[in-house]
Amino acid sequence: MKPELDAQARPDAPPLSALALDADPALAREPRLLVDPRFLGVLHFELSQKLGQEQAACNLMQLGFLRGLRDARMLVQLGLFAEGRRAGPPVAPLLAMRIGHSDDADALCFQGAWPDQPEAEARLSTLGPAPMPGCWASAGYTSGWLSGLHDADLLALETRCAAAHGDGCRFVARSPEAWRLSGDPRSREILRFLPFEELRTVVDREIEVEAAEYAMRRGELGGESPAVHVWGPVMILPFSGADDSLRAVELIGNDPEARQVSVVILDLGGVLLDEAFGALALERTLDAIEAWGAEPILAEVAPLCESVVAGVEREHVIVRKSLPEAISTAFQIAQAQQNPL
Repeated sequence: MKPELDAQARPDAPPLSALALDADPALAREPRLLVDPRFLGVLHFELSQKLGQEQAACNLMQLGFLRGLRDARMLVQLGLFAEGRRAGPPVAPLLAMRIGHSDDADALCFQGAWPDQPEAEARLSTLGPAPMPGCWASAGYTSGWLSGLHDADLLALETRCAAAHGDGCRFVARSPEAWRLSGDPRSREILRFLPFEELRTVVDREIEVEAAEYAMRRGELGGESPAVHVWGPVMILPFSGADDSLRAVELIGNDPEARQVSVVILDLGGVLLDEAFGALALERTLDAIEAWGAEPILAEVAPLCESVVAGVEREHVIVRKSLPEAISTAFQIAQAQQNPL
């Protein structure tokens, strides 16, 4: 029996390369898109059957690009990427990847690999071996991730693929101009899949809507409360006392877009907790997060509050010194939850 997609792919949809995204854009935010081989396999199968191999590749690459660009833009917006740190971002992306500079003279030329190979596994399980590298969503995500971090148009081209009889999945990322100068014939074809300006517009529009929603939530939580960030499977919740934090958990929990959240970072930056009311407020907030079914992480604990946090009655509470470390840990936990042993 042929598997069905959670989000329908319309066989009469015009080419995505012409429309920036005609399919349901929520599919780009699907938490399983890059990490769940079963979901990826269904996606490859359905799109290939309904749209043909070339258009399926275009759709997959654009979906990946939108997700990667959005994740990177959120990272930059949160101030967690330093401009001078070109060797790699301080926070792990949703898709596990190893990235380093290539030997090319171009400062924005990278080479790397996807060590877990989820898309190659998905492709092999549903369509069999590929005649050429076929990790299109992974290449799209990596293109969007690097483009967003470095504020430049970058295409990650898969050069070796485990689904195409390769010994792994590897890629090289360059600007469109650098690819054209390289004379690589595949890059000329694949560059048609990524209308960078149109795809950036889609992500910019989403982020503007989210910013407005965050502003509204700030008003609901009290004008002085910091914004709550919902970033894929991870929520960043500034702790401002039990009442405000519990209200934030309730408000976000009622948002359909937040149903994918599985890890909540409780940001204690700038907060001093006493051993009475402060500890109780923290306990109540952690109870609410766990009752929601999410894993809590504490971040930015002030030295004066370490004894209070240590006294919280929990078998195990994950604590990270900085917000970037907490976010990195949160995404690692989210990935482990999506791929249980």
